[in-house]
Amino acid sequence: MLSIIDIIYKGILIGILVSAPMGPIGLLCIQRTLNKGQWHGFFSGVGAALSDLFYAGMVCLGMGFVVDFIEGNQSILQIIGSIFLLAFGIYIFRSNPSKQLHKPKENINSIPQDIISAFFLTLSNPLIIFVYIVLFSRFNFISPEEKIYSMLLGLLCIIIGALSWWFLITFFVGKLRKVINLRGLWLINKIVGTVIIILSVVGFVYPLMAYI
Repeated sequence: MLSIIDIIYKGILIGILVSAPMGPIGLLCIQRTLNKGQWHGFFSGVGAALSDLFYAGMVCLGMGFVVDFIEGNQSILQIIGSIFLLAFGIYIFRSNPSKQLHKPKENINSIPQDIISAFFLTLSNPLIIFVYIVLFSRFNFISPEEKIYSMLLGLLCIIIGALSWWFLITFFVGKLRKVINLRGLWLINKIVGTVIIILSVVGFVYPLMAYI
């Protein structure tokens, strides 16, 4: 049985470790922070954290049939997730920051859209469940034998760790927004869009290689 202290610090650490790698969602949060402001980037991170929490909950509950399904369909799931990423990468690449910066105030509040889009983009990559399995094993974290309150506390600490990471990264990136001009934002859109497109293509081609 884990102590309360163990659950708290391990949960927060796992939340940070899952969120910290600068993958497509991290790039998306940075792009939105620079184009629309810190809170749009942060709440995109909230959407990603909620999706991660869903998968962490599966691991906590020991949902073996879900893991078996993902293992059995890993390639097709990776291809589907890559298609979602490709579409979003193209959207970012073609987006015009000048239009976003000059939107009427009544249309600028798209934070719910930021949360929902980041949630489903992260959800489209169920392979994250294996990251949780590795981290849970490494830190001897929550298992199905733990009491329900321990599981809930562990999940709460995971999302606290994830949200702390997204707040810090968007806070510091938001400071850069003040010194980046419109051309810089346009260039960032192109770079982030290109990187996400490349990652999606690699994620699409790599599982296909197994069938060749």
